[in-house]
Amino acid sequence: MAAVSPLLQLPVLQADLVRVEDALKSSVVTDDPFLTEVASHLILAGGKRVRPAFCVTAAATGLAEMGATSAEVVLGAVSVELVHLGSLYHDDVMDDATTRRTVESVNARWGNLKAILAGDYLLAKASEIAASLGTEVAGLLAATIGKLCEGQILELQHAFSLNRTEAAYLSSIDGKTASLLGTSCRVGAIVAGLPRAQIDALTTFGRSFGMAFQIVDDLLDVTSTDEELGKPAGHDLVEGTYTLPVIRTLASGGAQAAELRNLLVKLAPTDGSIETVDDPESLEAARELLRSSAAVTSSLETARAFVEEGQRALAPYAGTEATTALEAAAEHLLGTVRSAA
Repeated sequence: MAAVSPLLQLPVLQADLVRVEDALKSSVVTDDPFLTEVASHLILAGGKRVRPAFCVTAAATGLAEMGATSAEVVLGAVSVELVHLGSLYHDDVMDDATTRRTVESVNARWGNLKAILAGDYLLAKASEIAASLGTEVAGLLAATIGKLCEGQILELQHAFSLNRTEAAYLSSIDGKTASLLGTSCRVGAIVAGLPRAQIDALTTFGRSFGMAFQIVDDLLDVTSTDEELGKPAGHDLVEGTYTLPVIRTLASGGAQAAELRNLLVKLAPTDGSIETVDDPESLEAARELLRSSAAVTSSLETARAFVEEGQRALAPYAGTEATTALEAAAEHLLGTVRSAA
């Protein structure tokens, strides 16, 4: 996600994001200095705060001009960001990551057990804050946490599977990425008291944006260099996470599909584990094959379709400053998809 975060820069009021940042830091202060340090680690490392930006901006779509948002919307923004951060703590344990946002990862610094418990703590704080905003928000956030888990488990179930289907892939990214972006918009809209039809439209926009965002992120792992990504390219192939261009290339049949299958077999562990295989030549050959395949273009078309779905959902609410900001974010992503195609 970090590699494509510039796609999601929204022109929301910076003062509101400062308020969110302050509230984020305050939300994890405890009587135990050690827990406070561990729980604050990634908050202090910074980030684009994409989900809070969606939450705040969605809340303002009912106003002609964006102004200072309410304290309740700030809390909603904090709750969705805490869910995101908690999931990152857990992701880093699963990936055995050593860094996150240019700093040492929590698991690398304090160990897996402390990282898992700190991630759980962030999710608990998110739930506590959501409960203060009403039963609908509390239930929504709880359901979204469940969807995040479902999406991640679905992905793990298909690790190194040459038979992973497109439907399984889309279900996974819907859970692990799109659901929280949709929820970010929905929480802001609910707390702001917007009409139900507008709440649903904003939810559709956030989810559709999230689907497109993840597809583009997955494509960049195939098409970009280490320098462009700011991290090792081809990570998904090494980890056995076969994304849309891989799935479509394998399904196409013929020599290209057979060659890709052979390369992926070389990159997969032979003992049934999910340990990674160090084979840079096969990795680069697989990436080169995928870059030249028709599946890259068709995957970009799928991302474009999701972006346009979100734009259609927003269309009835066009004209406000906040709606224009969301439309600009979609256009930015759509422009990236077009240029890559």
